[in-house]
Amino acid sequence: MYAAVTLVILVCLTATTHADHHQPCHSPNMTGFMSAVKIKGEMRAFGAFTYDSMGKKLRFRSNESNFVNASLSLDLLMFFEEGVFYEIDSKNQTCEKKALQCTIHPLQIPDDARFLATVNSGNPSIEGEGLKINAWVGSMPFTKGFYSMSVTMGCLPVFTMYLDETTVMFSLLDVENEIKDPDLLVVPSFCQGLPVEETPEGTVNSFLNEFM
Repeated sequence: MYAAVTLVILVCLTATTHADHHQPCHSPNMTGFMSAVKIKGEMRAFGAFTYDSMGKKLRFRSNESNFVNASLSLDLLMFFEEGVFYEIDSKNQTCEKKALQCTIHPLQIPDDARFLATVNSGNPSIEGEGLKINAWVGSMPFTKGFYSMSVTMGCLPVFTMYLDETTVMFSLLDVENEIKDPDLLVVPSFCQGLPVEETPEGTVNSFLNEFM
């Protein structure tokens, strides 16, 4: 299945160059929308995100009132540098603070990612109809799976696919290179001072696992 999905991705894109000397770029600050879809077509979540590239902080909030019929309602505040994250319930003003064992996420190329190719999506010969992107691949920590990540030449992620026992693809829409509301990356007052919950044996907390 993994090979089949990878083949579909590469067939849909026209490769232009291959090289092994590329170094992973670092995404800028971003605000936008993100969707998470299982490979069988189930929409897991759709919502707004804010990403602080320098501070390595991410907020994702799915929108229950959105026209997209998603199966998950999430409000996550991730602190990758500190190794903790919060599951937030603003309506009831409650939080859970958890340890973050795996820091991989779809907004940043891991430092050990392997460059695959520079490809053109769409028709680059027609103005406004093509997009040149760099494709990266790598192994997922704690599992036997792998990921495929595509970013623009300015290092804006387009989509990321994680292939494991459950395959999920993250896509980004309407991305802007700025943090529009810095307060979204601040721990809410009703979450402050919480202890870190114990992680059950055999559990790996990560941004990705919240969508499984």
